[in-house]
Amino acid sequence: MIKNRLRRAATLFLIVIALMLGMSAGVVLDRQALTASAQSGTTTDSGPNFQLITEAWNKIQQNYVDHSAEQTQPLTYGAISGMVNALGDTGHSTFLSPEMVKSEHNYTQGQFEGIGAEVQSKNGHVEIVAPFDDSPAQKAGLHAGDAILKVDGADVSGLPIDQVISRILGSAGTSVTITIFDPTDGRTFDVTLVRAKITMNNVTWQKLPGTTIAHLRLAGFSQGVSQQVKQALTNMQQQGITGVIFDLRNNPGGLLNEAVNTASQFLSSGDVLLEQDAQGQVTHVRVRAGGVATQMSMAVLVNAGSASASEIVAGALQDAHRATVIGETTFGTGTVLSEFSLSDGSALMLAVQEWLTPNGRVIWHKGIVPDQTVALPSGVIALTPSGERDMTADQLKASNDQQLLQALNLLYQKANNTETGTFAYLTTAPNVPANILALELSQIENLGWV
Repeated sequence: MIKNRLRRAATLFLIVIALMLGMSAGVVLDRQALTASAQSGTTTDSGPNFQLITEAWNKIQQNYVDHSAEQTQPLTYGAISGMVNALGDTGHSTFLSPEMVKSEHNYTQGQFEGIGAEVQSKNGHVEIVAPFDDSPAQKAGLHAGDAILKVDGADVSGLPIDQVISRILGSAGTSVTITIFDPTDGRTFDVTLVRAKITMNNVTWQKLPGTTIAHLRLAGFSQGVSQQVKQALTNMQQQGITGVIFDLRNNPGGLLNEAVNTASQFLSSGDVLLEQDAQGQVTHVRVRAGGVATQMSMAVLVNAGSASASEIVAGALQDAHRATVIGETTFGTGTVLSEFSLSDGSALMLAVQEWLTPNGRVIWHKGIVPDQTVALPSGVIALTPSGERDMTADQLKASNDQQLLQALNLLYQKANNTETGTFAYLTTAPNVPANILALELSQIENLGWV
């Protein structure tokens, strides 16, 4: 069976490790259910030398001193992984063990068991791409770029990602200790996490205190999220929301169909993305009719953990000049992968197409560069709508989430440019601190939210 999907770079298997780890390196994106038979080839003059492979296998079995290491499955999976890695498509085409296949499929359904993070294989080790919202990994403060050195005290440096994932996976309620290297400050530390059953609440939103602007968070593009986004936007408009900050930070991707439908909520025409095959043939993936927020003022937040479907949506909105993209350069996923199932439940994820933004920009290995580059200060954790429910305007400002505050400031500026002499967001919103309101009305400075 083949499942065509767009995938996020990095050896992308989502983890549903969930670390999700139930998946590995990076994830996905298109999982449109195209099916087909994966055909097995026969040896030709230019094909693989199976005799040589068998010869090497037998030499190992007959002569390697550590017989406990001569397990058939690890050797088989290692051989397949090596074959795929030899393609040179690092971080994209990859081999998935049956556990990884299951975890990735669970991710698209929005639930799994694990520590709640996406990982990738990079520079000889496994590193975190993004923790999931409200997961054990996020609550422990793990973040993009953290390298996993040990699992329960055993060194995993240099091990294939599927082996690292299998050591982290486990039933909800059980614990696992991971040794982490944080490249931002050079620290190495242990963190013990209790695995959990994670049901991904991928769409959340909250009206920001003292404003008529909503913070809309999309944590992953699992099945059905575009309909949830549509409903959220409809509810916002019914409640008088005039602008939206669309937060795609640490969103590792998901289903291509959901990405197209989500972008289409904000766009009235044009393309969402382009797909280019090996022959250079380009297919236009059009905006779908029926968007409910095509005129709503908006900004988009991204960071290094935004990948795959997130990059498609951010790139589409950026190319259409529909939204200002704020944050940090995204991950850089750029291929459509097809899943070729193997007989034991494992699978090959092979790149069959490259995707581009509507203007033809290459994202693979480059990412989406924001219109305004803003980094989070060291130690600051990005706000989520669930954490903003009981916040005051002063607390929001004091959070130091500079990316969110910059987006809020930008939307205020846009409102000032379009509303003569009035500042609808602040003057009509309740509980606005007096000093902030005075600043807005007098236009003394740049709105004071940075």
